[in-house]
Amino acid sequence: MAGKAPYIVPVGPIHPALKEPVHIELTVVGEEVISADFTPGQTHRGIEWMGLSRNPVQIVHLTDRICGICGVTHSLSFARAVEQIADITVPERGDYVRTIIAEFERIQSHLLWAGVAAHELGFDTLFYLAWRVREEAMDAIEVITGNRVNYDIIQIGGTRRDITEDQYEKIRKCLNTYKDLFAKLKKLFLEDAVIKSRCVGTGLLSFETAMAYSAVGPTSRASGVTADLRVDYPYCAYGDLDIKPVMPTIYGSDVNGDTYDRIVVRIFEVAQSVEIIETCLDNMPQGPVIWEEKVAKILSTCKKASGEAVGRHEAPRGEAVHYVAMDGAEAPIAWKVKASSYSNLHVWPIILKGAQLADIPVIVASVDPCMSCTDRVAITDNGSTKIFTKEQLAKMSYEKSRRMMK
Repeated sequence: MAGKAPYIVPVGPIHPALKEPVHIELTVVGEEVISADFTPGQTHRGIEWMGLSRNPVQIVHLTDRICGICGVTHSLSFARAVEQIADITVPERGDYVRTIIAEFERIQSHLLWAGVAAHELGFDTLFYLAWRVREEAMDAIEVITGNRVNYDIIQIGGTRRDITEDQYEKIRKCLNTYKDLFAKLKKLFLEDAVIKSRCVGTGLLSFETAMAYSAVGPTSRASGVTADLRVDYPYCAYGDLDIKPVMPTIYGSDVNGDTYDRIVVRIFEVAQSVEIIETCLDNMPQGPVIWEEKVAKILSTCKKASGEAVGRHEAPRGEAVHYVAMDGAEAPIAWKVKASSYSNLHVWPIILKGAQLADIPVIVASVDPCMSCTDRVAITDNGSTKIFTKEQLAKMSYEKSRRMMK
C-alpha cells in the first residue's frame, strides 16, 4: 500500500447493504479499511418522550413498537421493571408463556439475520430459504398472540393470552419442522466453502475487546464471553431450565471471535430455543397467566407505586435494559431504554479495521444491528437547523459538570 493515498468511502444512511438507516464512514487505502466510524440517529421516533405522558399499561403498547423484530424484548423488559416497583408477582404459568414467546422471537430474529447475512454474501438462494423457513416461527407466533408483528401479548403482571391445549399441536409441528431442518441449515451456513472463505478470519473481535466494549449476546459469546442473562440471572421460566450459553466450541472449533463464529452461535441458538420451548410445553404449570385480569386494578396498583427499577431481558441480540422510575403519579417520571445493539455497534470500528472493502457488508451485518432500537435523539441549537455533533455534546457535558462542581 506504499504510496497510495487514503480516501473516504461513505456507506449509508441508505444503502443496499443496510437493512436500517445508519451512516458508516470508512477510510480506505487500496481495498483495505484503515479506520471506520459510524453515525446513528436517522430513525429516532421519540418513544421514550411519548411514554412520559402515558400510564404504564399504555406504555406497554409503545414498547412493543420500539422494534419490529424484538417486540417481546422491550415489552417484557419494561413490564419487569414496573412489576418490581409495584410489587406485582407474575403467576408461574405466565412466566412460562413469556419464555415461550421470547424464544420464538429469538428463532425468527436469528433466521431473519441469517437471511440478511446470506444476502450480503451474494448467496440469495440461501437468503430465500432462511426467510421461507422463518415463516414457520411467524405462524406459531400468530397462533399464540394473534399477530405476526407487534404481538402485544405482554401485560404488566403476566400475559394477555394463554397457550391453550388446541394450540400445542400447531406449535409442536413448527418445532418439529426446525428439528428436521437444522442439519440442512447447519450444512448450508457452516460447511459451505464460499461462506467459510468469506467469514473465517474476518471481523475479528477478541475476548478482551468484547469485554472492554461491553459487547453482548451472540456478538460477545462468539468471542468467548460466556455471559447470558438467562443463565447468569434467571428470570421467567429460565430458572427451571438447564441451559448453557451457546459458544463457538459447540461446533468443535476454537473461539476466534470472527464473523464465522457469530454465525455458529446464532445457528445453534435456534436449536437451543426449540429445545427450550419444548421443555416449557412439557412442563407447563396450571393456573392463571396474569396477576390480575382487570386492567383497572393493574393500573391503580401501578399509579400508587413509587421507586425505581431496572428490567432486563436476554434479547436475540443480547441484554436489553429498561430503567423506570415512578413517584405515585399516573406516568413514570423517567424511562430509559438501552437496547442490545447500543452496546454492540461500538465494536464496528474495531472489527472493520483491516477488512477488505468487499467484506464490509457481512461484517457490519454480523453484529445483527437494530437501529430502531438504538436511536435516541438529535439535539439542535435552540430549535435551529444546527445539530450538535457528539464531540460538541461531550464538550458541553464536561463544561456542565465543571460548573456543577464549583
